[in-house]
Amino acid sequence: MSLTRLSVFGLGYVGAVTSACLADLGVEVTGVDLNPLKVDTINAGRSPIVEGGLDELIAAGVAAGRLRATPDAEAAVLNSDISMICVGTPSHANGSLDLTAVQRVAETVGAAIARKGAWHLVVVRSTMLPGSTEEQVVPLLERHSGLRAGTDFGVCYNPEFLREGSSIEDFHHPPFTIIGSDDPRAAAAAAAPYAALQGEVITTSIRAAEMVKYVCNAFHALKVTFANEVGLIASAHGVDSHEVMDIIGRDHKLNISTAYLRPGFAFGGSCLPKDLRALTHDAKRNDLEVPVLSAILPSNEQHVARAYELVRATGARRIGVLGLSFKAGTDDLRESPLVALVERLIGRGYDVRVHDPNVAYANLHGANRAYIEQEIPHIVSILTETADDLLQHSEVVIIGNGDPEHVRTLQRLRDGQQVIDLVRPRGMEPMDPAHYTGIAW
Repeated sequence: MSLTRLSVFGLGYVGAVTSACLADLGVEVTGVDLNPLKVDTINAGRSPIVEGGLDELIAAGVAAGRLRATPDAEAAVLNSDISMICVGTPSHANGSLDLTAVQRVAETVGAAIARKGAWHLVVVRSTMLPGSTEEQVVPLLERHSGLRAGTDFGVCYNPEFLREGSSIEDFHHPPFTIIGSDDPRAAAAAAAPYAALQGEVITTSIRAAEMVKYVCNAFHALKVTFANEVGLIASAHGVDSHEVMDIIGRDHKLNISTAYLRPGFAFGGSCLPKDLRALTHDAKRNDLEVPVLSAILPSNEQHVARAYELVRATGARRIGVLGLSFKAGTDDLRESPLVALVERLIGRGYDVRVHDPNVAYANLHGANRAYIEQEIPHIVSILTETADDLLQHSEVVIIGNGDPEHVRTLQRLRDGQQVIDLVRPRGMEPMDPAHYTGIAW
């Protein structure tokens, strides 16, 4: 069955744009709103919000008979195959979300599908924190319908990425379409209305789809603030900040890419910490407040503290650390967060062993050998020659960097040995969660 009839609940910004654009794709759309002004405005072929091109799109949809609006929620559900929830989720004074409108729509749609006698799909498009669909929407749908999600009706989460002022362009040319569902039938039905659009359709869990929306917006906010703080520092030096950021944006290998966006342990090495300190010190010297840049190093240090707390929580005392350099493929120990972690463990009385095939004291020379002799001479005594020596010693094994050798070492774990993973090395097989902990997953 081709699912081409939709009821869209909420005719605010997201609902109005989504309704008009889906109608433009040939979908039969019924918009639902309790506000009679919005209903009448759409039925008159006009937009209830100010958005370039939306008046024309709504007028075309109404004229073609593919778009209408109604305050009758039950009739809209009974005469559609998919119901989209697009109502607002404003903030309370303390920053928490107000899901009242979403909850009311879920109750209304649940009561309507109870009378339908046919499978129906509910797609949540409102922005909500991870867990909201499963913990708020689904129970209300089930309670008011007397039916079971995943069997009698489907539920998906489909976040929107519509920017005000360019929403129609964003809808018709998305970077991707996200469908959150573990129900193949529901996921396929939710993706069907977008079939004519370009861009990858990504199916994931409902909670991951909810999270993606927040991460995107937080990342955009971070980029704006980062660029503004860079602009302040550049301006203080008489540098054109727009020229600088234009050059930054031309690097698609590291800057505008997925590089450095893998959750894991703290950064280190001879460049990032030193240069951040210099930049933030320079800002202070020029009486500039750069709170985002200034928060990076303290946030980084919190990951070292978190790794220590994960070890402490095991109750074990014999600890093995696979990796000591700040990243795989190097012997550079300068400002390595693993060195900081090992130092903290030793200072708290843990019996620690370390194995890093790239860090063999006998072969070190120059800056690295001087660093060990001057800053961490006691580290030499806890380095093991082989990974098996470390395994023989340890109750808890910490994966410190992404060296492929560490993945092979884990295949030789003894029963009962705990693993704390700080990097999630590529190619590593899933491990028993009873004996495995990831630092940020």
